[in-house]
Amino acid sequence: MSQREYKINIDPRILELLGPSLYTNIYYVLAELIANAYDADAKNVYIIANKDDITVEDDGKGMSYSKGDINKYLNVAAVSRNTEDEAYTKEFKRKKMGRKGVGKLAALSVSENVQIKTIAYGEKSGFVLSRHINKDNLLIPINEDDIKGEKITQGTAVVMQNPQYRLHNTLKAVKRNLLKIFPLVDKNFKIHLIRGSETDIIENFDKEMMGELSTLIILGEEFSYLSNYWRTDFKEKRNELIKNKSTYSTPVTMKDKHDQEHQYNVEIKGWIGTYLTTRGRKVELTDFPDNFVSLYANRKMGEFNILPVVGQNKLQEVYVVGQLHIDIFELTELPDMALSNRQGYKSDDPRYQSVLKYVREDLLPSILKMRDIFVDLKNKNSEQDKLKKQLDKEKELKQKVDNFRDKTSKRASQKISEKFGIPAEGVKGIVEDAINENNPELGIKNIIDIQKKKILISQTLKDKDLSDVVYNMLIFNSVSPEDIIYTNCDDEIARIPEGVSIYKYLRDFFVNSYSTQKIYAIFITSHESKSKWGAVAEVGAAWITEIEHKIFNVVDFRPEHPLDDEVEWHNSYREDTKLAMSRLEADKFAVKIENVCDKLGYTKRTRKENINKLETLVKVV
Repeated sequence: MSQREYKINIDPRILELLGPSLYTNIYYVLAELIANAYDADAKNVYIIANKDDITVEDDGKGMSYSKGDINKYLNVAAVSRNTEDEAYTKEFKRKKMGRKGVGKLAALSVSENVQIKTIAYGEKSGFVLSRHINKDNLLIPINEDDIKGEKITQGTAVVMQNPQYRLHNTLKAVKRNLLKIFPLVDKNFKIHLIRGSETDIIENFDKEMMGELSTLIILGEEFSYLSNYWRTDFKEKRNELIKNKSTYSTPVTMKDKHDQEHQYNVEIKGWIGTYLTTRGRKVELTDFPDNFVSLYANRKMGEFNILPVVGQNKLQEVYVVGQLHIDIFELTELPDMALSNRQGYKSDDPRYQSVLKYVREDLLPSILKMRDIFVDLKNKNSEQDKLKKQLDKEKELKQKVDNFRDKTSKRASQKISEKFGIPAEGVKGIVEDAINENNPELGIKNIIDIQKKKILISQTLKDKDLSDVVYNMLIFNSVSPEDIIYTNCDDEIARIPEGVSIYKYLRDFFVNSYSTQKIYAIFITSHESKSKWGAVAEVGAAWITEIEHKIFNVVDFRPEHPLDDEVEWHNSYREDTKLAMSRLEADKFAVKIENVCDKLGYTKRTRKENINKLETLVKVV
């Protein structure tokens, strides 16, 4: 052991300058060390957070001093892959991730001094890799008795002493971060996390991530198995929420390392999806963001997130996540396009540009359209759930009132009969009638009032222009869209849920209901409304139930009884199919909107604000 020399083939000044700044995040460092373990045909990697060091051990083949492995390791920046045969590992035939030969310096970004301990079939070797080395480039050897692993008997251990960066406080967060930049884990390659008595194993990326997605596009047969882990509550729409596509391929012309020009195919495999929700995804200081589209080559991450480059800064993009694999980025015969710190690619490389173009113009717009479908389904489902709860409350209220009426009338009639000698049956009917007359005084109906719609905009499709103006002015005056029924509204939240009859809704909650709350009706009238059965039925229902209402009319139609035609209504007119109104009618419009708000307890705007807003919605002359 004493006769061995560990001489690093690099200018010492490079270690001093490059070591602290090569990597900016400890997880990138860990990813490099894990990649080295993968290339060494390891089955297990152990990340051990001790009090004074962070150790990364693997059970790979280790490095032999006598066979020249150590000398090769210390030849920094020597290209590790020159031929296609060298591109694969010896035992498991894995595609090698390493290429530049600088990944071994990754640990120096964390610690000034890093112990390298390795065991290759019983042969032990060890030295201290440091930012500061002697002029003769000789490294300090480690005594053979001290060369042993905490978890391994064969393989390599990298001990980062007195680290300048620390892992996250919880192993769950460490696991989450590592999975984002190194998803290549399975039963044949596991990552073990250890901190004191706390342990965790990273062995399946797919199940965990796929379960968090609302939509998914899979590229290539190699990743088709991901669909087995993806689930949705909208089974009848599954084919619209998940797509299995072929590997995307596009030609690109490039010169190889010998300056010979050839045509290659850039093939893109992998997946892109959108999260079910972003709620609860707190970003810590050392965390990577949860929305990203990463690029991989030979299963190693080359760039964490291209979303800022390909995205359009749309709100929906916060839900996007994906991992795309483009192995031609690491094709041995082509020039290396990765940046030295393995945190990005050369932006002018045609391979890189072709990937950005595809993601920007095709893949990203496609997944965002699929998310729109998911959101529509979710909103529809939410409205139906809300309606069901409302119906249940209504039934519960009716049951309580009926029980109250029955018990009270029986008990009262019995007492009156006993005291005055009057037949109980006759008294019971009188008591029930009195209870019915005073139902509004019970005060038990408010439990369902707050869930009900409060305003009905009764209209026909041909009068949608005026109806939209009324709707927008109500919203402008603090009325919630959830409080409005407007069947032709562009905003789904104001429409009755799909498959539910508006007449059944009104009957269940405003006619047959025990609730004290009545709906307020706004009638949009014209010659068209008089000829439409639905509009006529709503007018009749308003008259029978004696609900308050306002009239917004299109001339030259005149509203008639049973509408309240004795009160002044608002008039608009159409000029070359465009809706218009006079300044006087604009003021009347504002007065009516403000009056509705007063009646129902909404915070209204000032008259000036309402007139100004109205002029942005309709022509005022």
